[in-house]
Amino acid sequence: MLAPYRRLFTRPGTVAFTLAGLLARLSMSMTGVSLVVLISERRGSYALAGTVAAAGLVAVAIGMPLIGRLVDRFGQARVTVPAVLYNLVPLGGLLLCVRLDAPDWTLHLCWAAGSAVPNLGGMARARWAHLLRDAPDDRHLANSLEQALDELCFMTGPVLGMVLCTTVAPEAGMLAAGGAGAGGALLFAAQRRTEPPTSARHATANTASTSTSTSTADGTRSPLRVPALRVLTLTFLSTGMVFGALDLTTVAYADALGNRPVAGGLLALVAAGSCVAGLVFGTLRPTGPAGARFLRGVAAMAGLLLLPLAAGLGGAGLALLGVALFVAGTGTAPTMVTGMTLIQELLPQRQLNEAMAIAVSGIMIGISTGSALAGALAEHAGPGAGYWIPAGAAALALLIALAGHRHLGAGPRPPGRTASERTVSANR
Repeated sequence: MLAPYRRLFTRPGTVAFTLAGLLARLSMSMTGVSLVVLISERRGSYALAGTVAAAGLVAVAIGMPLIGRLVDRFGQARVTVPAVLYNLVPLGGLLLCVRLDAPDWTLHLCWAAGSAVPNLGGMARARWAHLLRDAPDDRHLANSLEQALDELCFMTGPVLGMVLCTTVAPEAGMLAAGGAGAGGALLFAAQRRTEPPTSARHATANTASTSTSTSTADGTRSPLRVPALRVLTLTFLSTGMVFGALDLTTVAYADALGNRPVAGGLLALVAAGSCVAGLVFGTLRPTGPAGARFLRGVAAMAGLLLLPLAAGLGGAGLALLGVALFVAGTGTAPTMVTGMTLIQELLPQRQLNEAMAIAVSGIMIGISTGSALAGALAEHAGPGAGYWIPAGAAALALLIALAGHRHLGAGPRPPGRTASERTVSANR
């Protein structure tokens, strides 16, 4: 199954940026649980830990598209290096405030200040899109690989963070995440030969474009003006609600059965199902338009998420619930892979980082919303009832995809071609 992925790494520089990006993304998956353990241990309040984490999540969701726009305009390396170095300051401030028993508002301020987080996953996908711009099958393969790597991080990162926080010191998880994240991001930025061109270089190369195309090529217009991206972002927001609600409901369900430590393993099964599905999906040759494939993926995700709902409402044991969660996890990877492929197909290269950052921000907002809704439902209606939220969110994602399906079939006319390129295209 892994054999087709080997040909991706025959291209120079691909191994280096993939491994560096993997290290940085692993640290991001460690941060959530490490932050909760740190604050709950040092301050004795899960509520405070939750609000601090939420403040940081909202700030990152706002800042990530802005960082993505800067990346498109000035390049990955020129933006990533200062952003990473800057984010070390609020991280250090947070650790210091926790240690010195500073007021609670300082924790919120410090964590919200670390909003300049580069979207390393999106930047890696942008590199693949640039390197494989003439090989759509390999681009599908690369997107599947990146999704599998994301899931691998979410399988191992929280476990690693928990181990460090509980066996070394409560601060160890955050320190390790900060060090690994900064090191991985700087190593990623150092891989200059695989870095895609910036929008400024596109604009320089397209001086013969029409005035309308030039106004688009200068990067001043938001990619959200493309209807397809609005549809995908709303669908991803609903998918994020699936992730957030599924995580919190599973923890509450395991806790109600007196086996809260098992919750981590159950959540790892969701990620494992998605990881396996992503790898298998990448080896399949894409058939039909990407918009139709995306719709089928969302429909499959909505159908499979009925399994945890049935298990939760039926009072199933943790073993049966684990099977249901693994199978349900297999429905998310094809949706995410095809969604990212659509962004690459429908958005110009000069706006790719910003567009993918917007999609990821939608997921992050969805995760926060799903967690809050599932927590309230689990508290007032029993732990198993919380599985209504991911099932309902998946159904909402399907309705959004169905309503906007016509926008996913074709993207905007590629702007900014030179006069000679237009002549060659017309002669074809």
